[in-house]
Amino acid sequence: MTTYETVIGLECHVELSTRTKMFCSCANEFGAEPNTLVCPICLGHPGTLPVPNERAVEHTITIGLALGSEIAPTSLFHRKNYFYPDMPKNYQISQYDLPLCVGGELDVEVDGETRRVGITRVHLEEDTGKTTHAGATGRIAGADYALEDYNRAGVPLVEVVSEPDLRSPGEARAYLQALRGLLRSLGVSDVKMEEGSLRCDANISVRPEGHEELGTKVEIKNMNSIRSVERALAFEAERQRAALGSGEALVQETRHWDEDRGATSSMRSKEEAFDYRYFPDPDLSPLEPEAERVERLRSELPELPAARRSRLETERGLPAAQVAQIVDHDWDGFLEEAVSEGADANAAANWMTGDLAALLNEAGIQLAESKVTPRHLADLVGLVAEGTISTAGAKQVLAEMFASGAEAAVVVEERGLAQISDESALGAIVDEVIAENPEPVEQFRGGKEGVIGFLVGQVMQRSKGAANPQEAQRLLRQRLAP
Repeated sequence: MTTYETVIGLECHVELSTRTKMFCSCANEFGAEPNTLVCPICLGHPGTLPVPNERAVEHTITIGLALGSEIAPTSLFHRKNYFYPDMPKNYQISQYDLPLCVGGELDVEVDGETRRVGITRVHLEEDTGKTTHAGATGRIAGADYALEDYNRAGVPLVEVVSEPDLRSPGEARAYLQALRGLLRSLGVSDVKMEEGSLRCDANISVRPEGHEELGTKVEIKNMNSIRSVERALAFEAERQRAALGSGEALVQETRHWDEDRGATSSMRSKEEAFDYRYFPDPDLSPLEPEAERVERLRSELPELPAARRSRLETERGLPAAQVAQIVDHDWDGFLEEAVSEGADANAAANWMTGDLAALLNEAGIQLAESKVTPRHLADLVGLVAEGTISTAGAKQVLAEMFASGAEAAVVVEERGLAQISDESALGAIVDEVIAENPEPVEQFRGGKEGVIGFLVGQVMQRSKGAANPQEAQRLLRQRLAP
């Protein structure tokens, strides 16, 4: 039986965070009323001339430098010709055989090992408009009509194309997470997949293990999250294996990912480059970035995610998996500030990647948008370390700080969450628990050590989580000693 190897390459489209669009002065904003951020240039009116956005060019060079790409001394804008309602000019200004950035690589962590993924190119283009199909499915098939919003048309868009170096859906997920983290750290995009500022198309094929020749490539579109990318690739790899196993021939095509069905379906045959009739845009001069500008941008590169992860592991002694979560979400600055406010690094990291992350996920917001500050976190960690509040009480304090932004000490006072450590007050509760649980008490006295956890739990329950668990256990053991 033939064993097949999966081969994957990703094409990631990144909307750049610039004030204006790529070739005109229209605002580059998300969420405005349809067709309010448009002008004759981005609508393709006759006689208009595009002018490149200098900041977008610099952002693209920055991405290339961070990926180790060669910055081309000369690159060209081409016209990619096709007819579709979301493209008002009936062509897209893009780059073809002379992109701005060539080559490069990105290291990704997969199952504790580093995989180096090659970068084919990083090129600059303009985005298209957005089509909304009115109907039950939201797709062309079965739609009653379509609406076009050209606010997005002309937004600066960078395409990062990987080599076909990925060998599993899990590796593709890790690559996409690493790329998103890199782009976020560079400050060139907010990389919000839910808003379309980071989009991914995947090319996937399978081939017999040991063969060098690539199999028949299929492109998958309509994947709106990193999870969707992994699920779509897993389905498609299995579909192709099953087809080849049954003697069915695969065709080069573009397939649509249906999130609800968890399956891909055929959209159209895959276009080749010549189908777009590329030719240099006669309205735009070649891009020739000065060496001094490139070196200035290189000198302005921030500490990249790989270096940040290494530093946190080395300097703070945090586990690799936790560090990856912190850096991938761009939380390391928050953590470092909390530590500078006096928080223990391990304790702060545990709260951030645990309870705080859960609150952020539930609210659907980013850490920077929350009311919790590094000072809040440092105060919380300190109160737990001092024994002022229990871990259970600290969870309540964090939830209130998250909701209102109140200071930790104020929440503790107002809610009466101060931990009971006074021996006389706690001793009375311990005596009540002993009196009401004769059977577990006898089991403990008979040598069943694990019962102590149950008794401590009863003390915590009776005190509504305010008892100091360590002190409660000490008093229990003292009173139950032979």
